[in-house]
Amino acid sequence: MNIKRSGALVGLFAMSAFGLVACSDSDGGGDNGTASAQVDTECGGASNIRASGATSQLNAMNTFSLSYEDSCDGQTVDYTGNGSGAGISEFSDGLTAFGGSDSPLKEEQVQTVTERCEGNAPLHVPLVFGPIAVATNVEGVEQVTFSPEVLAKVMNGEIAKWNDAEIAELNGDAELPDADIVVFHRSDDSGTTENFQNYLETAAPAEWTQGVGKDFRGAGEGRQGSEGVANAVRDTANSITYTEWSFAKNNNLGVSKITTPADEEGVELSAETAGTSIDSARIADSDNEHDIVIETESFYVPEAAGAYPIIMPTYEIVCSTYPDAEEGEAVKSFLRVSASEDVQAELEDGGYIPIPDEFRDRLNASIDSIN
Repeated sequence: MNIKRSGALVGLFAMSAFGLVACSDSDGGGDNGTASAQVDTECGGASNIRASGATSQLNAMNTFSLSYEDSCDGQTVDYTGNGSGAGISEFSDGLTAFGGSDSPLKEEQVQTVTERCEGNAPLHVPLVFGPIAVATNVEGVEQVTFSPEVLAKVMNGEIAKWNDAEIAELNGDAELPDADIVVFHRSDDSGTTENFQNYLETAAPAEWTQGVGKDFRGAGEGRQGSEGVANAVRDTANSITYTEWSFAKNNNLGVSKITTPADEEGVELSAETAGTSIDSARIADSDNEHDIVIETESFYVPEAAGAYPIIMPTYEIVCSTYPDAEEGEAVKSFLRVSASEDVQAELEDGGYIPIPDEFRDRLNASIDSIN
């Protein structure tokens, strides 16, 4: 097993009590430990395959790879976290067996991947889910509740005080300080930033008019990586940021409740509420029932009660049929191990969300369809 990061990635962060971590574009992870789950599964195919792509799943891939080695004797996966774009490009060029991406393939990417798969269409296999936390450090207030509209106004600078009437209305008897809101955002291009802004634009379109991209379009001060923004909030009174859940937990930051159409009082971030969001997600129409692309609007504006709305899926991009049968069988074996209940259960302490049972059934059907 060999897990790598590209040279452009920066500082590892440690989960003080845990062996797993989560990271995003231009982030790294801490010591991932050596524990792994062994799965009774059908193994086969090439003894070693390479993969690359999204850094958001880098440490989940570490867990998957260790379990794959223990479950399938003599078989390994080398995964390089070099970003979603690079992962898709390397897979398209035939340099890897699959690619990891925080976003579904664009139309032109579908064409190039289909060519790489010698005329066989690609499949999206959403294997890793990471919630994005709205993390705060507010004097005298452990947890703040936001609506998407109020959150958008905070992040674009329109609301500048913690005791603003719109925040106060959502937070009942909380003694909000008469203090300026200090916003920290990612200074580097980030899939986390893109997903967070997608959420704001979808859930609060009238308030978030800055657009969407890997670069942050709102107000505040930039910091490098998720570690940078989380540390800044930890060290700065009355501040706020968006970051992967693991970073918020590791720095003992307040994790905000978010209101949704189904929960006007707000939803706390937990494995259960994020799992509800995954279970209730809508799947986009596709010519292949095993191609699983999630309509992220169903995350951002959930219809189900108790569903946390800011979830980032990471897809494994694979061939529906592999020209190289040995490579395809190894990919299939690796994905079977990775999607298993025991292996997924190991992800929670690192800030990822284990796949719920109902969604796992659909995921396994997709994996089993790979030829």
